[in-house]
Amino acid sequence: MQTYDSIVIGAGQAGLSTAYHLTRLGVDPFVVLDANETAGGAWQHRWDTLTMSDVHGVSDLPGEELPGHDERARANEVVPGYFADYEQRHGLPVERPVVVTAVEPVDDDPAGLLRVRAEDGDRLTRTVVNATGTWDSPFVPSYPGMGEFEGRQLHTVQWTGPDDFAGQRVVVVGGGASAVQILGELAPVAETVWVTRREPVWRTSEFTLDAGRKAVALVEERVAQGLPPRSVVDVTGLILRPQEERARQLGAYERRPMFERVEPRGVRWADGTVEQVDAIVWATGFRQSVDHLGPLGLRSPHGGIQLLAPFDRHTYTTAALDHRVNLVGYGPSASTIGANRAGRVAARATQKWLAEHPSR
Repeated sequence: MQTYDSIVIGAGQAGLSTAYHLTRLGVDPFVVLDANETAGGAWQHRWDTLTMSDVHGVSDLPGEELPGHDERARANEVVPGYFADYEQRHGLPVERPVVVTAVEPVDDDPAGLLRVRAEDGDRLTRTVVNATGTWDSPFVPSYPGMGEFEGRQLHTVQWTGPDDFAGQRVVVVGGGASAVQILGELAPVAETVWVTRREPVWRTSEFTLDAGRKAVALVEERVAQGLPPRSVVDVTGLILRPQEERARQLGAYERRPMFERVEPRGVRWADGTVEQVDAIVWATGFRQSVDHLGPLGLRSPHGGIQLLAPFDRHTYTTAALDHRVNLVGYGPSASTIGANRAGRVAARATQKWLAEHPSR
């Protein structure tokens, strides 16, 4: 069985950035394993009504700018096309579809080999860079009565657009950017009710570079302590874009506190009243897709994976409990800008570890 110097798991923004820098640093051999059948990472799974004007920004991959595009074009076509061309032009060694099921140490040697188990067979490697993101791990909270609801329930990952809900009454659950976007699409064609556990935090000031740094620093502090990461969007606050102004005028962003339970044909509020609804959209976010790393024992007592900053105090990528493993697109690097920087740092950390631990 061939032994790789590094295996990158995931070919989204963070994975491709890592692969680019591994190539430039001369790490060889390495391979990128991607679970999708085609290029594009999570972008290929976004809903059709999400246009390039709707997204919060797509950073250029290292060494190549995002080509010009129509702002009305579908994001799930423009970005995957960009990623596919990038893989080819830079000759990145991507294998797909490869579903990784586990990463485990071959033996007790802390500098020994790692076995990457996948549905198509095992691979051996000296290091791993995990770039699996969150799209494959949607989070839906458990509420009494959910299984009895006679209407439609779906998570953000299943959202395809508002047309199927025209004329209906829809509850949207969640206090993040996805909930705001879905309400913006739904409100002109359906009656909406927005519920969140906490009062949403709206950004009233301009989002400056300094504000962005402070937001990222809050997430960095959590991963440095081994706490489950929060997304950068969670700490920057919510904003309404021009395309959501119509929904605001219709009252879509008048939030209500969380209901107590789901009834067969609606939801029951804290005062005991039942409101009939046709559908519930759970825009309740995602968890990090890291279950396959479980055999490595990387989780801290706090429930997250503690990361170290291998070169500076701003970019945390290296697993504190196993320096053979770096994580990108995790916590503070879960944005497209952060993913690029983390990819570069993870590649450098991988090269450094390989140089300090010659192959036996």
